[in-house]
Amino acid sequence: MTFPFVKPALIAALVLGLTACTDAGRFGKGGSGDDAAALNATGIDQNALDPANDPNSPAYFQQKVGDRVLFAVDQSSVSVDGRVTLDGQANWLTQNPSYSAIIEGHADEQGTREYNLALGARRANAVQEYLISRGVAGNRLRTVTYGKERPLEVCSEEACYAKNRRAVTVLSAGLGS
Repeated sequence: MTFPFVKPALIAALVLGLTACTDAGRFGKGGSGDDAAALNATGIDQNALDPANDPNSPAYFQQKVGDRVLFAVDQSSVSVDGRVTLDGQANWLTQNPSYSAIIEGHADEQGTREYNLALGARRANAVQEYLISRGVAGNRLRTVTYGKERPLEVCSEEACYAKNRRAVTVLSAGLGS
C-alpha cells in the first residue's frame, strides 16, 4: 500500500526544519528593511548578482573604479583627480590580466577638427603612459583619438564642454583583442 501524502509531507517537514534552524542573527530583526528588499522570492541576494559588485567585472571597473578622466581646456596633462582614477584603473588592470584596454581621447567642440584630433591623441597617450608607469603592460593598451567627433553632450556651455574633454578607458577581454 502506498501513501501519496507521505512524500509531500516529508518535503514540507524538511523545509520547515531547515528554516527553523537558520541563524536569525544573519537576517537582522525582520521587517521590510534594505536587506529584506535585496532578497528575491528564492532567497538570493540581488546585490550579489549585480556585476558592478564583483571587483573583477568590467561593470565594477566602469562604475566603481571609473573609466574616464577629464582634462582642462587645451590640456593633455593628467590632473590630480585624474591620477587617483588612473591609479585605480592600473590596480584593476594589474589584478585582471586577461583584459586589455583601448584608451579613447576626446575633445570639446571648440577648435578645428584637426586640432581636436591631435589633442585627443595627446590625452589618450598621456593616460596610456600613466598606466604603463603604474605597472600595466604596454602591450595591453591601445589608443585612439576621436577629437570632437563623439561628444557626450552638445551645447555651447562650459558644463558641456568640460564633459567632452576626456579620455575613456574601454576594456576588452583577452590580450591582443
